[in-house]
Amino acid sequence: MTTPFPFTAVVGQDDLRLALLLNAVSPAVGGVLVRGEKGTAKSTAVRALSALLPAVDVVPGCRFSCDPAAPDPSCPDGPHEPGPGTARPSRMVELPVGASEDRLVGALDIERALAEGVKAFEPGLLADAHRGILYVDEVNLLHDHLVDLLLDAAAMGASYVEREGVSVRHAARFLLVGTMNPEEGELRPQLLDRFGLTVEVAASREPDQRVEVVRRRLAYDDDPAAFAARWAAEEADVRQRVVAARELLPQVRLGDAALRQIAATCAAFEVDGMRADIVMARTATALAAWAGRTDVLADDVRQAALLALPHRRRRNPFDAPGLDEDKLDETLEEFAGDDDPGTGDGGPDGDDDPGPGGPGGGGGGGGRPEPDTGPRGGDAAARPEAGEGGEPRPAGDGERAPARAAEPFRTKVLSVPGLGEGAAGRRSRARTEHGRTTGARRPRGALTKLHLAATVHAAAPHQRARGRSGPGLVVRRDDLRQATREGREGNLVLFVVDASGSMAARRRMSAVKGAVLSLLLDAYQRRDKVGLVTFRGTGAEVALPPTSSVDAAAVRLESLPTGGRTPLAAGLLKAHEVLRVEGLRDPARRALVVVVTDGRATGGPEPVAFAERAARLFAAAQVASVVVDCETGPVRLGLAGRLAGELGGTAVTLDELRADSIAGLVRDVRETSRRAA
Repeated sequence: MTTPFPFTAVVGQDDLRLALLLNAVSPAVGGVLVRGEKGTAKSTAVRALSALLPAVDVVPGCRFSCDPAAPDPSCPDGPHEPGPGTARPSRMVELPVGASEDRLVGALDIERALAEGVKAFEPGLLADAHRGILYVDEVNLLHDHLVDLLLDAAAMGASYVEREGVSVRHAARFLLVGTMNPEEGELRPQLLDRFGLTVEVAASREPDQRVEVVRRRLAYDDDPAAFAARWAAEEADVRQRVVAARELLPQVRLGDAALRQIAATCAAFEVDGMRADIVMARTATALAAWAGRTDVLADDVRQAALLALPHRRRRNPFDAPGLDEDKLDETLEEFAGDDDPGTGDGGPDGDDDPGPGGPGGGGGGGGRPEPDTGPRGGDAAARPEAGEGGEPRPAGDGERAPARAAEPFRTKVLSVPGLGEGAAGRRSRARTEHGRTTGARRPRGALTKLHLAATVHAAAPHQRARGRSGPGLVVRRDDLRQATREGREGNLVLFVVDASGSMAARRRMSAVKGAVLSLLLDAYQRRDKVGLVTFRGTGAEVALPPTSSVDAAAVRLESLPTGGRTPLAAGLLKAHEVLRVEGLRDPARRALVVVVTDGRATGGPEPVAFAERAARLFAAAQVASVVVDCETGPVRLGLAGRLAGELGGTAVTLDELRADSIAGLVRDVRETSRRAA
């Protein structure tokens, strides 16, 4: 068995370690979502946490880890007779991104259920994680329906499996921990809200701390067992402290002053719903128990807000997470009450809180997340248009400073024609595991969705030959039918944006960027991948390769400079190459190309003819496309509509793109393809 990296040996990441330990003290806090760049010890810290959790007593032979002191009355392996339990270490179960629904919640043997009336149930990962940790790495890449099942189980403390009238329920109470890299896409706001706490992590910029990280990692790789032994004392201290905090937790008093501060803070930051208030209350209580106190201080409320509120304030994927700490301090001071026991005593004896423990440990309260140094943080190196001090580069060679995007709006639905089989999403029709039933087929591999009527219809003619004598139906493997379902898939939405001089008027470019931003927001809501190709001057470039992170596309769009000639053909050819490469990586995901231009083509010999030939490549490959016509003024040449015809797509004006426009666009790419034919 591999020796895990010790929890107390993790350098820095104070807020991450504190959030994990608070959930170990009080699982009712609701889990942790860890957001951060790659290589920041997210997974290492989570995997190390299980060694600090106390052992659990389980009913011998129970596959669902029932507590012998209070066994689950509806346990599929029950009922359990009273008796002594068996102690075992707390488990940490990992949920792979590509897991199936049956792997997560378990599977019923439908064949035995139909033929014998037996509830033969194979437990899933939710059962394995009961009374332990369920860890989901790259939770933002997990299919939506799996996230829904996972979070419903976490909220209810139970998992339900129902197939064709056969139902199984078992307890599923676990500490939910998810990690994600925001560059690879965001979670939906309603799913973010289901995680109790969130932590932003980033690699330290201090050379000494980075040296210590490398030193410890090399020592661990050379001899994991010896390295773990050197940290055994610190691990034991933290483990004992977790046990002591759990025992103290029921005695912690959450006074009216602290409750008023919690309620006022959530109201001041306009957090939706009441879940944030409850999570903050539980977190502040756990912070007091972790510090060895029985009273909740204002510092506990402040730290709870820093951990529980940032992810709940995001209204769309373009909002940077975070909390205005000056506003937080003002709110806490304004609503401090007379029964507030004060701040800064650190514990019953007035000692400062030593933090999670071990060298490099952080404080147990009041710690603040490190400032974001990624693309949202304003790093000049991450913005192509920025020079020293973050100021825009002076315009040259016809280049103009980037224009700000207009306010985004709700767009009309643009979809890909036909029936796909891509990743689950909300844009185009597709064959999916979830959705309305449209037919039946023989199962390929394991049966996941039984079509009961088709199965009975297949088995009925053979009952006499199979010697049926009782009321039960004699069903064999060949009779089973898989239900075919139709739902929605996510697509690759590739934006091809004209940034040439003909688009460079600030008001015009602001409207164009607002339209693209609106389409990006729509792509986020429909679970699409997005890419961005821009063309101007003498060529085209891939400003953003296909990604699930629409906020990364928004950052690139914001910094887009304009000016120069209009190499339309170069932009189309670059987009065609991006689609070719992406098709090799993910052949099941269909593409929708959105060309944002006024249709002009300049530069080089025969630019218009060259652009038309490039456009016909998309028509020949039957790639769905839409041209957003940006031409303005009283006299219009209709060049964008002509380009759309060559692409085999449709042309849409900026006004028609709005969902509330009078034009009433209901233009599916399928209809356009028919007209083009």
